[in-house]
Amino acid sequence: MAVCGTAAVVFWFLFSSILPLIADFPFRNTSLSWEDRVNDLVDRLTIDELTLQMASGGRESSGQAPGIPRLGIHPYMWTQECLHGVVHARRSTSFPQSLGLAAAFSPELIYNVSRAIGMEVRAVHNNHTKYGQYGDDSGLSCFSPVVNIMRHPLWGRNQETYGEDPYLTSVYTDHYVRGLQGDHPRYVLASAGCKHFDAYSGPENSSLYDSEISERDWHLTYLPAFKQCVKSGSLGFMCSYNKVNGIPSCVNSKMLDNILRQQWGYKGYVISDMGALEFIISVFGYYNNTVDTAAASIMAGTNLELPHRLAQDGVFMSIPKAVSAGKLTFDIVKEKAKPLFYTRMRLGEFDPPELNPYSKVDISVVQSLAHRELAVQAAVKSFVLLKNTDKFLPFQRTFESIAVIGPMANNTDQLFGDYSGNIDTSVALNPLQALRTKALYTKFTAGCKDTGCEEYNNETILETVSKTQIIFLCLGTGAMVETEGKDRTDLQLPGNQPQLLKDVMQAANGIPIVLLLFNAGPLEISAASLNDRVPVILECFFPGQATGEALRRVLWLEDPKANPAGRLPNSWPTYLNQVPSIYNYSMAGRTYRYFEGSLQYPFGYGLSYTTFSYTTIGVWPQTVLAGGSVSVTVGVTNTGMYDGDEVIQLYISWPDTKEKMPRVQLVGFKRIFIKSLQEIKYKFTITADQMAVWNETFGFLVEPGIIQVYAGGQQPMQSSASNNILSASFKVVK
Repeated sequence: MAVCGTAAVVFWFLFSSILPLIADFPFRNTSLSWEDRVNDLVDRLTIDELTLQMASGGRESSGQAPGIPRLGIHPYMWTQECLHGVVHARRSTSFPQSLGLAAAFSPELIYNVSRAIGMEVRAVHNNHTKYGQYGDDSGLSCFSPVVNIMRHPLWGRNQETYGEDPYLTSVYTDHYVRGLQGDHPRYVLASAGCKHFDAYSGPENSSLYDSEISERDWHLTYLPAFKQCVKSGSLGFMCSYNKVNGIPSCVNSKMLDNILRQQWGYKGYVISDMGALEFIISVFGYYNNTVDTAAASIMAGTNLELPHRLAQDGVFMSIPKAVSAGKLTFDIVKEKAKPLFYTRMRLGEFDPPELNPYSKVDISVVQSLAHRELAVQAAVKSFVLLKNTDKFLPFQRTFESIAVIGPMANNTDQLFGDYSGNIDTSVALNPLQALRTKALYTKFTAGCKDTGCEEYNNETILETVSKTQIIFLCLGTGAMVETEGKDRTDLQLPGNQPQLLKDVMQAANGIPIVLLLFNAGPLEISAASLNDRVPVILECFFPGQATGEALRRVLWLEDPKANPAGRLPNSWPTYLNQVPSIYNYSMAGRTYRYFEGSLQYPFGYGLSYTTFSYTTIGVWPQTVLAGGSVSVTVGVTNTGMYDGDEVIQLYISWPDTKEKMPRVQLVGFKRIFIKSLQEIKYKFTITADQMAVWNETFGFLVEPGIIQVYAGGQQPMQSSASNNILSASFKVVK
């Protein structure tokens, strides 16, 4: 700390001594174009200065590009984690993990959440930099969102994704990026960084694998969300650890240059995942020295290295040697550095603070009452009601005595998920704490020492459940079981939790059991779903700091908006052998789009306290020229006694095509509040891009033929939920 403080004092002394001069530099002239300003700044830098900027300062910097005192340029921290809260900040608001947010099927929600995260990122930055501090907490460039596809149930990082569907992921990506970066015409609130580009979905026991994918799977499944990142204006991308079809991602010119920049028109920067460039040498052996690796990655399209903290110097510190060897030119290095300074300019670094409204964001927004309430609303919207026998929920009363059992009931830190905002127990409420407020007397046993449940004591179960009116059983995984670097080994509840479930069901003796699940990847829970002793199963994912408050609102319907309407963003297989190997990146037999068979719970599934009936579907025009769009109007009525949200889902299929397309594809959804007995109509648009099929010779094209349309509260050709499905069709002609 003393060293950092001394460095800050020295920098500020040098900075203040040249303050009258730096204001005259053209790169600080706000009347000039961004391009002219960036060009002026970069042209003033030496090869050594450029190297330190592109190498994030080298190994010792932990991602901080050093300052350039002679130009009055401050250090800049490129490492900021913002997936569902600001990681490198004290007391930041922790929202539900990404997979739970995806279950809300609410683009408006993810926009509001990412906007709140952006505000907290900016507030922390402002609070640090006003004291001349440019360390870990000060960064404005986020390593989020994670837009990889969830394609295998055991992957440890499933929780960070928006599920298995490329359309749902793309819609969420769009709203996250726009929310985080803000809506100011000139300045950016915080910069997004879409990751991990590309085809990065496990296994975690070796993230340095080769993702062998066909052009069809690449364009239909793995690329769409990243393309949306470009459309939405993301300033950053992160290239991944793995190879794609034999070439490491961060030196893969087909990905980073041909697709990302030439085809999609991306103008931002690409940063390597931490240590990814070193691993090209040390693990893959693709190159055998830092000079060749630096040259290859820069020429392919990598602009910024995030060096591994255990490496000697990283790779980009060899840029001067690559220039001397003729493998790079000074002009190429300057061009590759420009997106870095463009990003910093858009963040307002080189403009007078009074011009940038975000420079006024105060630290008081962090854990503000508004953000805490948003965290509760987000958790409420994320819950998926999997089972509710005979309308057991919502509760109409409090209880005299309840039993709360299970390792997820009081393990607060396991309710947040990876890359969460700060785990602040002063604002977090776990299930046990919340449920206690709904009973005069509460009996509790965790049963297990921790969520891994290797140590299990069943002796307390019978005594805990006796003489209680209801049992709340809190099971799941947590970061101990599924996380970055650790895949699950099977679909079962971890350790002895299956035995705990069995013992509680046997001991209940007629006392109803409410099963609360806290996990990301699907679980095999047929013992509960098929057992009458368990009338309720509620999937909660990792809800973050608002877990307990959200549970109270949903279970007791304390707010009409708390009627559960979450929908599963991923399929829950019945058996693991229904899913191809995690090492196989073909989409054949994976996700609802390509799997044919019976499931525990399908993608898009979720129950409500009320009921809905789909009444009408209208398609116009019924014949459309290739390249045109079609409108679909859906009528739905709330036929139950409670007001509540419904998630209208729109799917299409291509019965006439000879191409290998998904058996069915989500093309639209809307979460909408409908009062009891109210009928509403909602209009969707199916675009030409959504009608297109993939042809190996010509790429995407719209074929003549019939396109089938399905609308309802669940996926077509499934009967898990009671909602009916309507269908129609239209014809595409040349």
